[in-house]
Amino acid sequence: MATKITIPVTGMHCAGCQSRVQSALTGTPGVADATVNLMLNNATVTYDESAVAPEQLVQTIQSTGYDATLPTPGVSAFQEQEQQDQAHERELRELKWKTGVSLAVAATTMVLPMAWTQLVLTTLVVVWPGRHFYTRAWRAFRHHTADMNTLIAVGTGAAYIYSVFATIDPRFFLSRGLSADLYYEAVAAIIGLILLGSTFEARAKRQTTKALRALADLQPKTVRVLRDLKELEIPVEQLEKGDIFVVRPGERIPADGEVISGSTAVDESMLTGESMPVAKTKGDRIVGGTINRTGALKALATTLGSASALARIVQLMRDAQGSRAPIQNLADRVSRVFVPVVMSIAIATFVVWFVAADPVRATVAAISVLIIACPCAMGLAVPTALMVATGKGAQLGVLIKGGEALQRAHEVDVIVLDKTGTVTVGRPSVVHVTLAAGSKHTEADVLALAAGVESLSEHPLADAIVGAARDRGLTSVHARDFESRTGRGVVARTAEGQGHRVAVGNASLMREVGAEPSGLEAEAQRLAAAGHTPVFVAIDNDVAGVLGIADPVKPEARAAIASLKRMGLEVVMLSGDARGTAEAVARQVGIERVVAEVLPEQKVALIRQLQSGKVVAMIGDGINDAPALAQADVGIAIGTGTDIAMEAADITLMRGDLGAAVAAIALARRTMRLMKQNLFWAFIYNVIGIPLAALGLLSPVIASAAMAFSSVSVVGNSLRLRRFHA
Repeated sequence: MATKITIPVTGMHCAGCQSRVQSALTGTPGVADATVNLMLNNATVTYDESAVAPEQLVQTIQSTGYDATLPTPGVSAFQEQEQQDQAHERELRELKWKTGVSLAVAATTMVLPMAWTQLVLTTLVVVWPGRHFYTRAWRAFRHHTADMNTLIAVGTGAAYIYSVFATIDPRFFLSRGLSADLYYEAVAAIIGLILLGSTFEARAKRQTTKALRALADLQPKTVRVLRDLKELEIPVEQLEKGDIFVVRPGERIPADGEVISGSTAVDESMLTGESMPVAKTKGDRIVGGTINRTGALKALATTLGSASALARIVQLMRDAQGSRAPIQNLADRVSRVFVPVVMSIAIATFVVWFVAADPVRATVAAISVLIIACPCAMGLAVPTALMVATGKGAQLGVLIKGGEALQRAHEVDVIVLDKTGTVTVGRPSVVHVTLAAGSKHTEADVLALAAGVESLSEHPLADAIVGAARDRGLTSVHARDFESRTGRGVVARTAEGQGHRVAVGNASLMREVGAEPSGLEAEAQRLAAAGHTPVFVAIDNDVAGVLGIADPVKPEARAAIASLKRMGLEVVMLSGDARGTAEAVARQVGIERVVAEVLPEQKVALIRQLQSGKVVAMIGDGINDAPALAQADVGIAIGTGTDIAMEAADITLMRGDLGAAVAAIALARRTMRLMKQNLFWAFIYNVIGIPLAALGLLSPVIASAAMAFSSVSVVGNSLRLRRFHA
């Protein structure tokens, strides 16, 4: 049975580290898939629990020279995020202290001419701020590997040892015609500048998870519950399913629930990206973490803990940020050979300069090569962009399941839209009322009487008529002697006063009850041509009017579809409805290609057909859309739809707005562009920097500053996604 586990890993600091751990895990028997994330310092492993145990996975990671522990059981996504934030804060504080000490020593050694004082101060830097470079390099050596720490340790170590010998016995160098130069300030400056880069990098990393921290912070710490007729304030962890909790105006809703009394407007913008508050009243669902704006509520707790909507979103984002984009494989392949190649170049540089000039210049040039060549930027190029993109997506109401989904989304050629609930609202409603010529009844009379009769019916169109009367504030009319006539409509008599005999249905029913519909049949045909369902209403054997019932198009649909077309995408609409209805909707929103009257399995077949030579995305919201969502290269689920559709999808739109789909595709394209930029500059930096260092054109101090800048620039470039607007 396949099981997934996320194992915390410490000690990784470059793409080479990440690649080594991943290679070891994927080569372990019983492991189906492994993703190692340098940004989150963890490894997500899918494995067969009958073939390998979690403890063996930990041992595999430890065998590569890095520390790993099994995750603590029972820790929620909120707690995991809090622990990660605390670890980042500790790391940042420590880096600031070490950076400050190193740079202060570097500045001091530059102005102090006393060699022994420089030796003492630089030794302090080597054994405290720089100690981890050497211990990690030694650990890598013991495991027959090399990484970023190896380059730094060898480079600064060579400069330090050279300086120590020059301090202890300068005559040894002078007697051989060599300069007894000291590089203490260079050693301290190199370590300080690399730590400064790590400090900026750590600070920038915190910014990449800002959106995730903001989501985790939405969870209130306490909740007011009603128990034994008393209102008690308790920790939110103690809330139980079935408890009744109270939310006052201005407070965050503490848990998912169902409103049992009160009415209000709820700000759901942090979850959906929708700025307008949503009206809530008895029977409506509320989501923990959203803000109650206006009225007081009492609600029944329904979904708690890790099953709550907010916890699921936080976990989904953590999983997404821990995933890999296929483009990362390029950086991994380079990283596997990067350090050995750089070591070889450094040795060759030393030999050439030793022969052509002297050992001093040979040492300085080799050190510069080692210091400037750092695979950190390559390791950060893709994960940082992915983390910022998933966080920005969440702010826009778009949940992206991972790097692979993001990369596929940027390659999409064709967008397939389900009609009902995606292009349309998904609920039939009365959109048109036409009265018969000379009718003695008003529009309100016709709707009220029709609603009174249809309130006894279970037909979907009946709900639309009852809802239309309710929305217009019409007085409810009671009916009796109700009779349903299959395929034609319903007949009943109203109970008020003398009562009216009311028939609601198609033209055939009108003729059955002796009401001639011919005066409104032209209007009925016009409604049908527009994709509406015409429903006649007869009162006392006279046709009083005809109602046009339709599933209305979402207000933003036409603009969103136009945006998708401007992005160069082909848009196709699928529907199980009659062709006339589907084509009428398509005309309203500007879709030329329509496939109507299709069953769920036929949707899958069409997706397969479209996938011939093209990358296809499917947007849907219902259970019947799940197979097509799974078949598509990119499945996009409307978050207002069913959970099963959301599970089958790669991207979830937290609001029923096609504009969010436009944002998802645009965000994917922008992110991939930034990932490619990051990889390009990470590679170009080394392509330019290493030859310059080998030619002796860069001092070790400048090389260390350039190396630090490379990582910071990659993270900074990724952070530009925070300003993304669709």
